[in-house]
Amino acid sequence: MSEHRIELTVNGRRHQALVDARTSLGEFLRDGLGYTGTHLACEHGVCGACTVMVDGRAMRSCLMLAVQADGGEITTVEGLAEPDGTLHPVQQAMRDNFGLQCGFCTPGVVITLAALTADGARPGTEEMEAAMSGHICRCTGYQGIRRAIRQLAGANQGEAA
Repeated sequence: MSEHRIELTVNGRRHQALVDARTSLGEFLRDGLGYTGTHLACEHGVCGACTVMVDGRAMRSCLMLAVQADGGEITTVEGLAEPDGTLHPVQQAMRDNFGLQCGFCTPGVVITLAALTADGARPGTEEMEAAMSGHICRCTGYQGIRRAIRQLAGANQGEAA
């Protein structure tokens, strides 16, 4: 077994650890650091449940090794809300539009949309829906997620949530 010392920042907190070279970032976040909002499902990069932000970009944490994130800035779903509990705009849109049921896919969906809308970016509905093509949800039928996307895009102003 080959172990490597890594240092990274997760949700604003600096972490140092010794990790096996084969440990995925998702495994490290969940098992090594306790960020259980990162859900591991298919472990092949297909379902999107494990999506986290790495240096501001949405990435599948099951496909990235923890050693590849060395020195990086990681944001998990736990790091989106404000310290006082105020939800991130994406989280609020998902809540407003009933964009979740069991919640298993939700962290990955939220992180993907948060990365797209970071720094005041206002992508259109089509761009956000295209980004969702890499996420599998078995519960919602996607309609609540699509309503949340329209809210985020400003396309549903005046519609009831």
